[in-house]
Amino acid sequence: MDMTPEEIARRSADAMMPDDKAPAALGIVIDDVGPGEAAASMVVTEAMVNGHGTCHGGYIFALADTAFAYACNSYGQRAVAQHCSISFLKPAQIGMKLTALARERHRAERSGIYDVTLTADGDVIAEFRGHSRTVPGTLI
Repeated sequence: MDMTPEEIARRSADAMMPDDKAPAALGIVIDDVGPGEAAASMVVTEAMVNGHGTCHGGYIFALADTAFAYACNSYGQRAVAQHCSISFLKPAQIGMKLTALARERHRAERSGIYDVTLTADGDVIAEFRGHSRTVPGTLI
């Protein structure tokens, strides 16, 4: 049975979720997936703030990395992060819902580049770029 690219992306995400413990522990929700893209969100809790009373950058990075992971694994083949960077633009506060939207910029052979924009209340709070590398194995 042939699957559409959208079905492959959804089934790949469904295959990853049961073992993807870190995002679940942080309250990260996968809102949407498609070929080469994914959206994820989380609400900043009191346990996530740093000494300045704003969301610790590690949590913001984890949200971005999660959206990146679901985007680069959306083709059914296993992919991992090879390199990632993030620029923090605005702070996030307790109670804010953060959303990460990952989009594929380039994919060829075993490598991919994905940009993730993180927003809160309509404002861009961070920009993330991830480089992926496919590894042996499939998700579906």
